[in-house]
Amino acid sequence: MTTKKPAAKKPAAKKPAAKKPAAKKPAAKKPAAKKPAAKKTAAKKPAAKKTAAKKPAAKKPAARKTAAKKPAAKKPAAKKTAAAATPTKRASTRKSSATAAKADKPAPKKPKPSKFKVKDKVVYPHHGAAIIVKKEKQPVDGKKVDYFVLEVATDQLIVRVPVDRAEELGVRPVISKTAARKVFAVFRDEPQEAGSNWSRWYKVLTEKINSGDIYQVAEVVRDLTYAQQLKGISPALKRMLSKAHLILNSELRFALNLDEDETEKRILRALPKVELPEED
Repeated sequence: MTTKKPAAKKPAAKKPAAKKPAAKKPAAKKPAAKKPAAKKTAAKKPAAKKTAAKKPAAKKPAARKTAAKKPAAKKPAAKKTAAAATPTKRASTRKSSATAAKADKPAPKKPKPSKFKVKDKVVYPHHGAAIIVKKEKQPVDGKKVDYFVLEVATDQLIVRVPVDRAEELGVRPVISKTAARKVFAVFRDEPQEAGSNWSRWYKVLTEKINSGDIYQVAEVVRDLTYAQQLKGISPALKRMLSKAHLILNSELRFALNLDEDETEKRILRALPKVELPEED
């Protein structure tokens, strides 16, 4: 029985043999450790790719140098093009400025149609009544301008008036019969005398004759007739009175459809008579 005990211990001796597989575990780990090494090699491949990627990056600067040189070579050509384009731009600028200047300039005004026509009876200031006998063109500054030809009734004077400025120059139609009756009423108003300032009075009378207003012309006839009857007037005032009579007669003749003599008789009858005191 004692001899069998050592036989029972044999399995215990086998325990170290069972530990061998445990010792092999580190050996199994070695391939696992190699896997990261393999991964490192795999990781190096992207690094190699990086290097390959850097090669085009290195070429890019070279390409840039070439590209930079090309614009440098083209710069003179670009300047030439710009220089060639400058006259065109200036020309277009001049055209635009010329167009703007034309736009700024006011369009030429069309002449207004005149309210007068041939054979009308009108009054021209300072000359009296007249008849428009015709319309004609006269050269003015290289242009043809339309003119009315007026035949003045007082002394057969011919006056030419631009058609588009006739009203501006004082040409007006002859008064009506009703207005003619009011002219005779002016003679019944109180006459105005020269007073102490004779030169001032003469200037006022001249302005009235040149005004073209028949009522003011009638005042001149009234005042000078009164002054002539009262104490006499100078030769200059006598000429002025004669002129005022002709202007007044010419328009009243057309307005009342009378001849010159009959019109003058009506004027003289309407003028007031000055009764002078009898001398002792």
